[in-house]
Amino acid sequence: MKLILGIIFVLFATLIGQLAYLQIGYGSRFKAEVQKSNSAVVSSQVPRGVMYDNKGRVLVGNTAKNAITYTKSVSTTIDDVYSISNKLSNYILIKNEKPTEQQIIDYYLGNKENSKREAARVPKSIRATEDDEKINKSIQQQVQAKHLKLSKRQETAALIYNKISGAYTLSTIYVKNDGLTDKEIAEVGEHLSELPGVGIGTDWQRSYPNGSSIQSIIGSVSTQKAGLPSDNLQYYLTNGYSRNDRVGTSYLEEEYEPLLKGTKSTSKVSTTSSGNIEQTKSVYSGQAGASLVLTIDARYQKEVQKSLEQIYSSAIASGAAHYSNGAYAVAMNPKTGALLAVAGISRDPKKNKTTNNALGVINQAFVMGSAVKGAMVSGGLINKIITPTDNVMPDVPVYLPGTPIKKSVYPVGTFGSLDASTALEVSSNIYMMRLAMKWVNAKYVPKEFISMPNTAFDTIRHNFNMFGLGQKTGVDLPGEISGIQGKSFNEHGQILSGSVLDLSYGNYDAYTPIQMVQYVSTIANGGYRMQPYIVQSIGRTSRNGKKVYIDYDKKPNVQLKIPWTPSELEVVRQGFWRVVHGTNSWGTAHKLKNVKPSISGKSGTAQTFYYDPDNPNQKNPPELVNATFVGYAPSDNAKIATAVVFPGLDPDLEGSYTLQMTKAMVQDYFKLYKK
Repeated sequence: MKLILGIIFVLFATLIGQLAYLQIGYGSRFKAEVQKSNSAVVSSQVPRGVMYDNKGRVLVGNTAKNAITYTKSVSTTIDDVYSISNKLSNYILIKNEKPTEQQIIDYYLGNKENSKREAARVPKSIRATEDDEKINKSIQQQVQAKHLKLSKRQETAALIYNKISGAYTLSTIYVKNDGLTDKEIAEVGEHLSELPGVGIGTDWQRSYPNGSSIQSIIGSVSTQKAGLPSDNLQYYLTNGYSRNDRVGTSYLEEEYEPLLKGTKSTSKVSTTSSGNIEQTKSVYSGQAGASLVLTIDARYQKEVQKSLEQIYSSAIASGAAHYSNGAYAVAMNPKTGALLAVAGISRDPKKNKTTNNALGVINQAFVMGSAVKGAMVSGGLINKIITPTDNVMPDVPVYLPGTPIKKSVYPVGTFGSLDASTALEVSSNIYMMRLAMKWVNAKYVPKEFISMPNTAFDTIRHNFNMFGLGQKTGVDLPGEISGIQGKSFNEHGQILSGSVLDLSYGNYDAYTPIQMVQYVSTIANGGYRMQPYIVQSIGRTSRNGKKVYIDYDKKPNVQLKIPWTPSELEVVRQGFWRVVHGTNSWGTAHKLKNVKPSISGKSGTAQTFYYDPDNPNQKNPPELVNATFVGYAPSDNAKIATAVVFPGLDPDLEGSYTLQMTKAMVQDYFKLYKK
């Protein structure tokens, strides 16, 4: 027994000795360990990348503005949030927001006394359940029934409370970054010592110093309040974004988001053992977003949009566009694919309200009519259905059972036969239909059903696809569509042979304006289908904002080389030249004959009907036409290619609006680029 007690005594003595040793030898070290600071890295926004036109003019930039910020510490409590919100509301006023009912309730309950009082009012039967969810629901309902009315200052306090209570720990948010006055900055600055976590910083807002006509192409950026788009939330979070980060949500801002966003600045925030922020030290100042230099000239873009608005307004005033839902125009460098101007108008015909919609050029499809006949004739030549020396067809209408005569716009018998160039000049539908029948080996007898192979649509569409018609062009903008393809077979699986004929002269499938300009560019440049693009260069803007250092230049991309012979190409080009400069009275674009430099091109008119979204099953909708023109200038060495579409015009008042627009686009371009 004595032995056991001796051992215990020795062990206790050893333990006491060790504790004394640690206290004396390492006490100060352990005390420092307890009191030492923890640290975390906090990131902050940097200016978004600037976009320039091809002459270095700023299309979209950033305007710096003062902001009140808040960085939430580890130890921040609800009481702290409530206190800071009330104090800060004495110095700033948030005018452009109103707190929601839920935000008002949350703010009211942020007061400890209010929260206790409401908790005490919860019925005993609910409290007895000890179900927090039911208790909280009861409290919410009690406060809601009060219909609380707040003063302006209290509304601001409620908004501030909502913002900072929802902030992540050690993250910096903007409490007010819009309309901040000098007086507010001064007063907040004077009272920072009583506002833990509150600071004065800088925010950035997108600006458009050269107007907003191209803003629908540039796109938009989400607000800090909206934060990351919910439909792509996980993608952004896994790529290092915070939930309240602003990101590009459409078009160029979205397409080039990884470059435009830049690299956030980072700071090392040290906190004491109690959780209060002790020190903030800059680790990395960040890198502003990359700069984009676009292919578009801001001055030319303005002129094109202005002309489109004026000419479309005149069409409305004349009654020609009563049912029309818009108009579109696009210009491209046919040798490179660089887009020179992109303009569009959307219209609600019932309200006669118009809005800018340049992106309709890539996401709106229309039946284009005869403007596509250059591709049809080209296909006939490339596939040796016709040749440069043997391309005459009888100009006799096509008669099918149970359908109206299929003919051209001019009277039957005007021409006995036509060659390919003349058929383009006078816009012969008959020529295209007969070319299609010969091409697909159709068996045709007047007034009897045509016998066609099931591959007829594929044959003609494949040809149009070669020129970019009916497929995406690959332009560097999100949201592009491939067009609309009509049905190929009826419900019994039989090919719609009459529709194959309609397809041949452009009155069946629907294409986008950008597809049309790519197609006509391919004819203008000798057979190279160029990928359209709008971003020419990517670089970095100098700190003073006066210079861009280019890191990347876009190289023109040839998507396909049309296998023409020079003589085959000349047949089509000659036809396009004669559309404008020919002497035949049935020529369709002679009003452009005197424009300098010389224009070549092809007009089009496609039959369509008014679609009333409020009456989709309307039995006899008004008959309308889509008016189009594609062209290039100069005729012998094209520097610009254009496509103009005025959909939904009155067939009796169609006029020459597309020709007026083409003339304005060509003349304005060469005024700007005289050399």
